[in-house]
Amino acid sequence: MLAYPQLSQIATEIALLESTTATIGWDQETYMPANALAHRAKQVGYLTGKGHGLFTSRKFRLLLDQAESESAEQTPVMQANVREWRRLVNRATKLPQKLVEEFSETSSLAKAAWVQARKDSDFKQFAPHLDKLLRLTRKKAERWGYTGGEPYDALLDEYEPSARAADIALLFDSLRPQLAVIAKAAVERSAEVPADVLAGDYPIEKQQQLNREIAESIGFDFDAGRIDTTAHPFCTKLGPRDVRLTTRYDARDFCSSLFGVLHEAGHGLYEQGLPVCDYGLPSGTAVSLGIHESQSRLWENHVGRSRTFWQHWLPRAAEIFPSLSRFALDDFLRGIHRAEFSFIRVEADEATYDLHILLRFSIERRLLNRELKIKDVPAAWNDEYKALFGRTPPDDAHGCLQDIHWSMGGLGYFPTYTLGNLNAAQLYHAAQKVDAVREGIAKADHAPLLAWLRENVHAHGSAMLPRDIMTAATGEPTNAQWHLEHLRDRFTR
Repeated sequence: MLAYPQLSQIATEIALLESTTATIGWDQETYMPANALAHRAKQVGYLTGKGHGLFTSRKFRLLLDQAESESAEQTPVMQANVREWRRLVNRATKLPQKLVEEFSETSSLAKAAWVQARKDSDFKQFAPHLDKLLRLTRKKAERWGYTGGEPYDALLDEYEPSARAADIALLFDSLRPQLAVIAKAAVERSAEVPADVLAGDYPIEKQQQLNREIAESIGFDFDAGRIDTTAHPFCTKLGPRDVRLTTRYDARDFCSSLFGVLHEAGHGLYEQGLPVCDYGLPSGTAVSLGIHESQSRLWENHVGRSRTFWQHWLPRAAEIFPSLSRFALDDFLRGIHRAEFSFIRVEADEATYDLHILLRFSIERRLLNRELKIKDVPAAWNDEYKALFGRTPPDDAHGCLQDIHWSMGGLGYFPTYTLGNLNAAQLYHAAQKVDAVREGIAKADHAPLLAWLRENVHAHGSAMLPRDIMTAATGEPTNAQWHLEHLRDRFTR
């Protein structure tokens, strides 16, 4: 019997374990009672360990050896799956199951600790959990290896295959002065726009109504997904036809939840657009976070903050929220394009957002390279924030505790946000070369744009590498030019 069908069968079994883990993880972030945490952590650790054991088993590795010798019997997509399995197995077999289980259980406990620490604005509560996660993360990096590089490389490769911290640092160093100029000009331009210009009475149930209508209009399938409430917005896939979005609400600011939903719906559209028949296989899995984030930022910013979008949606929003009827379109756009040096990344405007990522990348590298101690994180964060933004966060909740990712063990994750911004601008620019896409955008019909993304990005899963997807879709590898041009057009011209 050929090896490939057997590998696919095991991969599907692993995917079932992972989807079960995702389901109870979603429940933990939304509706799980607090006292269930300890047992939930053990459940997550057990399921994660089982999946890791199957993937690193002698049987799977022997079948993979056999499949590599049978490439002549395989289609290009099958060959790509074998290639990705080999890359992933090489990483996974370097981690003992005990370490995988310990890391998963530690993360489950850390997420709950982060929620409380953020609520109390007290980093000291979270520090022991971050210390343990950091120690376990270094162990993983050492086992993965990073010859000629640094520990961050081993982590970055988990999220953005083949990327290197030194290359990211060079890119960020080149972007920093240009981003700083754009951000300064955008903030100055917004000086006369009050921070609360769009503040009003926005009942949460009405926000939920508008959010659903807009998410549905851009193509999110509510027969294969839903929106719930949580402390930190996220998107998770529980199965090939079950994608969950979450957001948080502010009764005085409907934009907070709406743009959060647009962002997460972008992730969700990608997950809903992956080949269902390849679920559990690399070809049915998102290729990288830099590509994933390109989808969320494209829909949130390039579509959701555009003039053509609000020409269509402002009248409907005013029907739902009568207080919006006082705004002409230009005044409303000045409100949603208002730039300021804010403390919270997920609420940051486009003009200043990437500066938040540069800060986090610097802090993470210093932690992993033992150049920064856990206890000094709040002070280091505040110093770097002041250097970038000219202000000091008032407390830990607005500083180093604002993001959930460290509690999830997501070190090495943050550079993909800016890579996603670069990819989003480049893909959106390329898509508009197609008449149907450009004409659709002009009348707020985004079906042609989604179809273009389905064909050029979503359909490939991980059968193509990120750089190859970008080159095939746009004619060039990731190029910062298009993101900088987009920011200049929107904020300085």
